[in-house]
Amino acid sequence: MDSRTDHRFDTQGAGITVQRALELPGLRSGLPETVAGADRLGRTVRWVHAGEVPNIASLLKGGELLLTTGYGLGSRPAEQRAFVRTLAERGIAALVVELGPRFTRLPAALVDTARAAGLPLVQLHREVPFVAVTEEIHTEIVNGHYALLQRAEEVHRRCTGALLDGGGVPQVLEVLAGFGDNPVFLETADGRLLYAAGAGPEGTDPLQVWEGLRGPHKDAPPPAGSVLVDVPGGGPGAGSVRARLVLLPVRSPLAAVHRIAAERAAGTLAVVLMQARQEEELAARGRGDFLTDLAEGRVTAQDAPAQARVLGFRPGDGPLLPVVMRVGDPLPLDGTARAGGAGDGSGWAVLARAVAEELASVGVPALLGVRPVEGRVPVLLGLRAQADRPAVADRVAAALRAGAERAGMRRPDAPPPVVVVGAAGDWATASAGLRHAAETATAARGLPDRPWYDARRLDIDLLLWRLRDHPGLAAFVDRAIGPLRDHDDRARPPLLPTLETYLAHAGRKAETARELHLNRQTLYNRLARIGELLGTDLDDPQTVLALSLALRARRHVVQAPGPAQASGRGWVSSS
Repeated sequence: MDSRTDHRFDTQGAGITVQRALELPGLRSGLPETVAGADRLGRTVRWVHAGEVPNIASLLKGGELLLTTGYGLGSRPAEQRAFVRTLAERGIAALVVELGPRFTRLPAALVDTARAAGLPLVQLHREVPFVAVTEEIHTEIVNGHYALLQRAEEVHRRCTGALLDGGGVPQVLEVLAGFGDNPVFLETADGRLLYAAGAGPEGTDPLQVWEGLRGPHKDAPPPAGSVLVDVPGGGPGAGSVRARLVLLPVRSPLAAVHRIAAERAAGTLAVVLMQARQEEELAARGRGDFLTDLAEGRVTAQDAPAQARVLGFRPGDGPLLPVVMRVGDPLPLDGTARAGGAGDGSGWAVLARAVAEELASVGVPALLGVRPVEGRVPVLLGLRAQADRPAVADRVAAALRAGAERAGMRRPDAPPPVVVVGAAGDWATASAGLRHAAETATAARGLPDRPWYDARRLDIDLLLWRLRDHPGLAAFVDRAIGPLRDHDDRARPPLLPTLETYLAHAGRKAETARELHLNRQTLYNRLARIGELLGTDLDDPQTVLALSLALRARRHVVQAPGPAQASGRGWVSSS
């Protein structure tokens, strides 16, 4: 029987109601009469206590049904009123007084105070054995606990059965929603909705319920009577939370059994989510390994289409577009938490799923992998025509960056992800394009942020990056812009930004002045000072070329990275 419609059991805690206790043979044989608080008989009886001492309230925790013959109530009205008030403040379920030698009828002060305090007060007209009453009610409470556990266990068995039948998280939530007759939601630890099941009032969509009650109010307490249960995350911290189950009482009240069932379901979901993420990450790494092998020539252009089909990639007859995203410094292989990230040992699985979901809206075939060692996400896309490259690159780059943001794979102080798009072509072109894009993604670090970079336009940066450890490159930078760099270290305004902007606009002074928010005379003075410090003519094409190269090489020389580290499969350095 459902505890929501069964007056024997309370709808919130674990116990029976006062009404049910009075109906049991032990108290019923005492001819009970409720003289106060008749509207409060639905209160929970958590335990039974018998006693005859005036300070008995100090021995109680709340929720007890107190049995007494009245010897501890006191003889004066003030004592009796104080006795009842302290019991009500303690939160007991009800006071039951057996009439007899101490009282033949309950004093008016006792009854009036109980009514004012909202405390159920019952008098027994016949003597009853308190031991038998205590044993009987305790047995009923224990049986109630067992009944709740049985019902919750049945829900757990049904959830397990749904998984064994090939279901997943949605099927588990459907079981739980059906049992509670209320919508059920699975949220991330920070309140983002993952799954929804069940129906709202009058069969409304559960997403409407979540949006109205949880969406804008994730940080606020849920509505009264809701059930929130953490789904453990299995991360490095003992209190790690992977997700959160939320049951909202919008169709009917939720009972203790629904919390117990949700706790059992949370354990099942923890295993399902952990297994799913492990499988997702393994699959994403497998696709990443294939794309790496393709880039390095370990998979030939002839064999690549068949292997790609096994991985679910069927691009059609159009050109292939290689894209590589670099998310920053290589992440720990164990998925150690980043600020705002999952931090549960499966960050790359979260990234792969988030990016895949974003790419689904692009509408082109995509094969996406991850390379945790290098901190890269290689992607191969199928275009309908070569002319689609710019538009698809725009959408794919936005999807990649949005997915990385959703997955929390970027520290607040870290630069944004770098997305590099290679040349479109056949499988042989894709092989070279993936490698080129991967190398360029590393070389592009420190460039002004753009939605995406064309790998073909960054060949000079790539060449300079490859020469980063050569002492001649540092010497070249020092000769070309050393005096300017020394000036900026000790004087203001700095002149290097002016030179960079001037060269970026190909020597067009009006555009340079607008971008730097300078009047023309101030710009002319700065350019003259730059020429004086460098001892050169900024209108000379060879000088302009040398300065442009020095400014681009400066990023790599300043970083002074060490020797390239092996990537484990020999792709490109993760430096």
